[in-house]
Amino acid sequence: MTVSEQTFDLISIGGGSGGLACAQRAAEYGAKTAVIEPQRLGGTCVNVGCVPKKIMWNAAGVGLSVHDAKDYGFDVKVGEVDWAHLKRKRDAYVLRLNGIYERNLAAKGVVYVRGAARFVDAGTVEVKGQRLSARHIVIATGGRPTLPGLPGAELGITSDGFFELPSRPQRVAVVGSGYIACELAASFRELGSEVQQFVRRDRLLTNFDAMLGKSLMREVRALGMIIHEHVVLAAVSDVSGQKTLVAEDGREFAGFDCLLWAIGRDANLAGLDVQKAGVALDPSSYIVTDAFQNTNVAGVYAIGDVTGRAALTPVAIAAGRRLSDRLFGAKPERHLDYNLIPTVIFTHPPIGTVGMSEAEARAQYGDAVKVYVADFTPMYHAMTSRKTHTDMKLVCVGSEQRIVGCHILGTGADEMLQGFAVAIRMGATKADFDDTVAIHPTSAEELVTMR
Repeated sequence: MTVSEQTFDLISIGGGSGGLACAQRAAEYGAKTAVIEPQRLGGTCVNVGCVPKKIMWNAAGVGLSVHDAKDYGFDVKVGEVDWAHLKRKRDAYVLRLNGIYERNLAAKGVVYVRGAARFVDAGTVEVKGQRLSARHIVIATGGRPTLPGLPGAELGITSDGFFELPSRPQRVAVVGSGYIACELAASFRELGSEVQQFVRRDRLLTNFDAMLGKSLMREVRALGMIIHEHVVLAAVSDVSGQKTLVAEDGREFAGFDCLLWAIGRDANLAGLDVQKAGVALDPSSYIVTDAFQNTNVAGVYAIGDVTGRAALTPVAIAAGRRLSDRLFGAKPERHLDYNLIPTVIFTHPPIGTVGMSEAEARAQYGDAVKVYVADFTPMYHAMTSRKTHTDMKLVCVGSEQRIVGCHILGTGADEMLQGFAVAIRMGATKADFDDTVAIHPTSAEELVTMR
């Protein structure tokens, strides 16, 4: 029987984190499943997101540690990073992961169809002229970087293009204030580029607790990065490979050999013909879903970045697995709770955050909110000429001081947050934190000793 004649229990359109997790969990329950993906398996995370980004973050961390080594008595010299060498090893690692994903699908009996899908109707898709049908179709096509609609926008690259750079650019302009902009700007700077970042408002990370954005600006400026506030761009020009950014107020910023746009992401729906399935979109062209990942069309679901909700790899994985638990695992109420999702921003120092910002909590609970903060220089820097700072905030609510938000900028924040996120999700109070014996000497102990 050819692929075009096959009928499945579940088809996942998209071979990224969410689609793979959903299909493989369904297969574990005995469902006949297929994954359709036109590009390399693993989606954004593996190919142009979390994985290669973390490698670049690790590389930057090695460079910073080498810089500090002399202060700890090691006779070392800091040289320039061999960007091409780093890229080759990083790309080879990603390629190995692509192969692992394909082998995992085969081992679980999931059919892998290489190609771009488009809907024929709510129960049928077409791939390269072949038709596949299923009782359940999951849209997990992810997102794609947004490009601004202004003259010269094509002169810049996006986060996807960052991982294609064959060598390190000397002078870089990064446009955007979100976590992707901040992570890539920091990687450029820490690996030796001159970096200027352009933001529309007065701080970085405007969708996070205000403390985090302000503290990160302090840290990256200490590294020599320039942050331009209140810049709304109108055009970009290029003369002999040097790019000039022109703002709406007439200011010009010239001399960049690389321009990176990190201004947001759109739902990746091009060519999918979701209208033929009758699937509804919201005003931002994301797929509308309910708490159970249902679209408005019975038997059609959406998970991950394409829904516009919490665009994070673990979220897509969790939503996909829970969806298959519900459809095939006799767990009719199984679904993802989108509250209290922890996340990390991989800058140096890193940022960990979970729950409500102070502003969000005050808007909902008013005077019932009490905030605890700590700021200090980590002990590691007692010996170093280079310094970083740590800032922490706990947001508490009510007479019992239930913790509804935890925000950390500082060395180790990426690893310490996971355990605290579990505690907060379980309803921990400030008294619970206070009654926990501190681990000394660590930065994490400050979270259980705040007064």
